[in-house]
Amino acid sequence: MQTLESTPHAQLVDPAGERAKLTRRAALNTLAAGVDLVARIGVDLLLNPLLVGRLGEHAFGVWRVLWRSTGSIAASSGRSAQALKWSIANRQASTDYREKRELVGSAVGVWFLFLPVLALVGGGFAWLAPELLDSPPEFRGTVRWAAAMMVGYALFSTLVDVPRAILQGENLGYKRLGLSTCLVILGGALMAVAVVTGMGIVGVAAANVATALLTGVLFVRIVRSYVPWAGIARPRLLAVRNFVKLSAWFVVWKLAMQAMLAGDVLVLGMADSVESVTRYTLTGFGPLTVLPVAAMIVAGVAPGLARLVGSADWVSAARVRAELMALTWILAVSAGATFLLWNRFFVALWVGDAHYAGDTANLLIVVAVTQFTLIRNDANVIDLTLSVREKVLLGVLSAVLSLGLAAFIVAGLEGGIVGLVLGLIAGRSLLTIAYPLRVGRLFGLRGRRQLTAVLRPAAAAIPILLLAFSMSGSVSATDWPDLVLGSGITFAAAAGASLLLGLSSRQRGALVRRARTVFRRVG
Repeated sequence: MQTLESTPHAQLVDPAGERAKLTRRAALNTLAAGVDLVARIGVDLLLNPLLVGRLGEHAFGVWRVLWRSTGSIAASSGRSAQALKWSIANRQASTDYREKRELVGSAVGVWFLFLPVLALVGGGFAWLAPELLDSPPEFRGTVRWAAAMMVGYALFSTLVDVPRAILQGENLGYKRLGLSTCLVILGGALMAVAVVTGMGIVGVAAANVATALLTGVLFVRIVRSYVPWAGIARPRLLAVRNFVKLSAWFVVWKLAMQAMLAGDVLVLGMADSVESVTRYTLTGFGPLTVLPVAAMIVAGVAPGLARLVGSADWVSAARVRAELMALTWILAVSAGATFLLWNRFFVALWVGDAHYAGDTANLLIVVAVTQFTLIRNDANVIDLTLSVREKVLLGVLSAVLSLGLAAFIVAGLEGGIVGLVLGLIAGRSLLTIAYPLRVGRLFGLRGRRQLTAVLRPAAAAIPILLLAFSMSGSVSATDWPDLVLGSGITFAAAAGASLLLGLSSRQRGALVRRARTVFRRVG
């Protein structure tokens, strides 16, 4: 097993007294990410009906495909920021500032090294986008320009990720609290202006480019203010080689992740229709909010967890990981039950019931989101060890299986949205089993112990979700107050049932103690 026990910085990690500081920073990081997430969801709730109404169903579907595809294009930049973040996180306690500046130099160098690849991949995508999406002849020039703008967005956003990675790696992500939220709102406002003034999807894409540039300026200023060693140094050749190797694995992983996150709309758009992409994305909007909420929790905890991993404190790391999985499981099941009951009315009130994909599709989307949330949690935990080769290879295999099955069912069996999601769930089942086993090996957890820990939550989740699905025909919401009240009651009831039925008294006690500690430290 590859560990970081032998690295110099592991010996410099502060003793157990520093864990209170880690808890406090984790809470503040989560708070900062939560504020940004609330702003982003609010912007999307207001913006998407405007985009659908002004752009039309076809153009909106094209925009969603372009937006989802940006992550895949960005992966060709080398993913050096991801490698930088976890490398710095594992060296939080180190005072070797020269080494940290060299890591930044390596990250920027890798970005420049991959820049021609990003330009080639992005240019090819922009040129072929109209044909891939079967756009009408009169709309193809617009699609190409919008795709080109999104390639520019990918270029700038990947460079912006470098100062962001420094801040997150040093466990100081909360320092951007409020400022980044303003940028989220400003970005949404720019997109609204673009579509209202008739600039179409090209203007919407240009608004994202402008927001990326402003975000870069913001994060550079924050890093200079709060990171004492902030700067860049010319790295040694051996350091660059190691960084390129690690970045390469993160590139492949990013491609696999984007295939899982964005491949669904590509398969559906090419094998079915762009209009079905619109129904699929609008129906899945609510359930998919679980992913950024879970990511927000992980982002808050990850730097502190990386510090535990860097000091080889595997017992504490395993305990934090168990609490993280329990918390996100409760979130996923509670939100899933809520959307099984109320998503049909949410879509109808939001954009019109014609854009709802149906109850069966809704159920499968909820299951897929719950599955993927837990998979991504363990994937992020594995990243902290910097031993990612096996994780990446398994992710690639799962992505190929998922999209292959989905494409076969949609195109060959005319399965539509339901067939698409079934294929995704089946292909991702490989990771549902493999990643927990990988984490167990890294953290010294026995497979039987992990299996026992999973049985009770799974046995509780199934009846909770099926009960919500069976009750979906017996509730109604004719206006937003009814919807908000009903959703709130459902979420609270599902969360209570999950906590009582799915967790042992020891697990519940651990979560309660952690919550008390968080509130006390933040206070």
